[in-house]
Amino acid sequence: MRFKALGIAMLALVASCSKAPSLPPQTGVTDALIAAPPQGEWLTYGGSPSEQRFSKLTGVTDQNVGQLGLAWSADLETARGQEATPLMHEGVLYVSTAWSMVKAYDARTGALKWSYDPKVPRDTLVRACCDAVNRGVALYGNKVYVGTLDGRLVALDQKTGSVVFEKTVVPNQTDYTITGAPRVAKGKVFLGSGGAEYKARGYLAAYDAETGNELWKFHTVPGNPADGFENKAMEAAAKTWTGEWWKLGGGGTVWDSITYDPTTNMVLFGTGNAEPWNPAAAGREGDSLYTSSIVAVDADTGEYKWHFQETPEDRWDFDSDAQITIADLQINGEQRHVALHAPKNGFFYVLDAKTGQFLSAGSFATQNWTTGIDPKTGKAQINPEARYEKTGKPFVGLPGAAGAHSWHPMSFSPQTGLVYIPANSVAQPYVAAKDWKASDIGYQVGIDTAVTAMPADKAVRAAARKATTGALIAWDPVKQKAAWQVPNPSPWNGGTLATAGNLVFQGNAEGDFNAYAADSGKKLWSFATQTGVIAAPMTYELDGEQYVAILVGWGGVWDLAFGDLATMSKGSRNISRLLVFKIGAKGQLPPVPPLERLPIDPPAFTGTPEQVARGAGNFARYCAVCHGDAAIGGNLNPDLRRSTYISAPEGIRAVVIDGVLMQGEHPKGMVSFKSVFKPEDVEDIRHYLIKRANEDKALGAK
Repeated sequence: MRFKALGIAMLALVASCSKAPSLPPQTGVTDALIAAPPQGEWLTYGGSPSEQRFSKLTGVTDQNVGQLGLAWSADLETARGQEATPLMHEGVLYVSTAWSMVKAYDARTGALKWSYDPKVPRDTLVRACCDAVNRGVALYGNKVYVGTLDGRLVALDQKTGSVVFEKTVVPNQTDYTITGAPRVAKGKVFLGSGGAEYKARGYLAAYDAETGNELWKFHTVPGNPADGFENKAMEAAAKTWTGEWWKLGGGGTVWDSITYDPTTNMVLFGTGNAEPWNPAAAGREGDSLYTSSIVAVDADTGEYKWHFQETPEDRWDFDSDAQITIADLQINGEQRHVALHAPKNGFFYVLDAKTGQFLSAGSFATQNWTTGIDPKTGKAQINPEARYEKTGKPFVGLPGAAGAHSWHPMSFSPQTGLVYIPANSVAQPYVAAKDWKASDIGYQVGIDTAVTAMPADKAVRAAARKATTGALIAWDPVKQKAAWQVPNPSPWNGGTLATAGNLVFQGNAEGDFNAYAADSGKKLWSFATQTGVIAAPMTYELDGEQYVAILVGWGGVWDLAFGDLATMSKGSRNISRLLVFKIGAKGQLPPVPPLERLPIDPPAFTGTPEQVARGAGNFARYCAVCHGDAAIGGNLNPDLRRSTYISAPEGIRAVVIDGVLMQGEHPKGMVSFKSVFKPEDVEDIRHYLIKRANEDKALGAK
């Protein structure tokens, strides 16, 4: 027995030694350089390890921002949503685009230095909830790191763009994606994944920056108890779940927010929704830790340190994956090192960054899922009506799954003490699906979105559009109230940048890139981008001149899934570009090309009410996430009301069952659904689409 124990100990020692990390880089972009960047450089996704997105540059101020003009622009070949924040080092601008491509430009002139295409298979879209987006790269040593949509961590040479290493890092390539920007520190690359609408088990992992080898992994939800628990944190979390949650993964994915705090040597990260949304679909009861939470782990080992759950019992898709900002604030007469967070659920949280202690929370948006927040513990008191699977009634939640604040980055100005939040006001009806069963393709959320689809009623649609808005909110985290706000006529507006020039920059869904006075919210400058903006800007300085850069290009889940609301903004078409501005520049964009799309001209409806009902259910569950609520498409994917395939039963079967659009040299991403559909199911969907197209044509849609 002693020899057996010794053998196990030796194996453990060998395993730990095999995961010993490489030394942090000593040249190029080092930890020291990231902590104290050279004048004018933007080296990390959030501008600094604290993720404040604040620049000390004062070349552009509230006094001269009116002279800002287009210095240069670069057209992008990827006509999908653009969500990345560029980085700048030694005169080179590095940016990722949709489909996880990476480009390096001369930051002065816009000349392309190199371009990298990871050639992500287009059928990856079937497991990507929210478009083929990517939020950015990381610079470390002499490398550029990017996570690809299909689940790889790729390291590129900064000077040439050539591949240094490439590792598949997701557990499987059927449930997981990567859209978030990697973060780096202490010789490690920190990265999570998406997939909580599928069958993913969330995690944050650290990878060796030199080799890509995994060094540690912290799961955010427990696995099958019969297999044992990886650590005490998982054992404790399992007590907050019931049923057989592990069979559907459990969710809690870390798809965006990762913050390394050098002060505490912890990595703070946000976790996604519990899976499935509808707890009854998996026999789930309890808080479901560590979903919809902020979790802190030791950066060296991945050991659990603390957690704070912002949305217990999540059943509304209230991810906590919004950016986590670290700041030092005076609270109740005491200097506190805090984490600031504005997740989907509509509350702004201030937590002690070292201990996770709840300090305060305030509602920055209208919400009805709680009756309030416990002032001592910070725990949300759930509104009984919000437990829709228990009441058996529809619940119109505010916010809805789009969130009061989603991934779009906020910024914090130490000068004003304000946080600038791109907020949404978007309601969503929730109805628990009856007799729901998991499948091997598509969303696995247990929600009936057929019965809540937007009706073909002009008055209802007009009222929904009027109630669906956005705002730029300047939030005081100490007083927990808004200092000022600028209303937007539509939601899904871009992230923000605050600067020492008393400025806040933000692009919006209407197709404008604006600058506001940081202390008052007065609009000082605007530039027409020709497309909706969802990404956040950044700024840099070269040769004494300050530049402001932003990636533009409408997209994301709002365009794909939100039907009639997806095209309510003026900027709801995609023209993907990188735009760079400086004082005195006079550049202009080329004329906007015409928007080409097929008319709504369907054949006569000849189906039955029963066919339409079945088709509506199948469309809502499997098709709407890409082709829109109530079959009203956005501008990225085909609007099936306009498709010629609905006139040809054999044609739509060839697409949906035979997968004909995935064949040939240029597959288009529309995979076969033969694992869930029979020919008669596709025919039901066809009749549903014909009916919907005729209804909307009668309403005047063209």
